[in-house]
Formats: sequence, C-alpha cells, structure tokens
Amino acid sequence: MAIHAHLVELERKHKVLENELHEALLHLSTDDLQIVELKRRKLMVKDEIERLKHSASATLH
Repeated sequence: MAIHAHLVELERKHKVLENELHEALLHLSTDDLQIVELKRRKLMVKDEIERLKHSASATLH
C-alpha cells in the first residue's frame, strides 16, 4: 500500500507542476530558464510515476 500512497503523491506533484507550467506560459515575463526547469521537474516526476507503476505491476505477476 505504500507504493500506492507514493504514486498518489507523485501524481499530485505532477498536477501541481503542470499548473505552474501553464501559469508560467501565460505570462510573457516568465524567464525561459524557469519554464525549462518546470518542464524538467515535471518530466522527472512523470518518469518516477512510470517506474513505480512498472515495478508495482511486475510484483503482482
């Protein structure tokens, strides 16, 4: 069950980063480096979610 809780938290973080990125893209004054950093963090969280889902499904089989 700990994996499930971790997945839920990562999905929440991913959504928060997605919202931050969306807001940053709406404002022309946002620094390009900030946008790149948000995209990088969002991708890292997504990759971690996929790894956990893969390892969870591998344990079930």
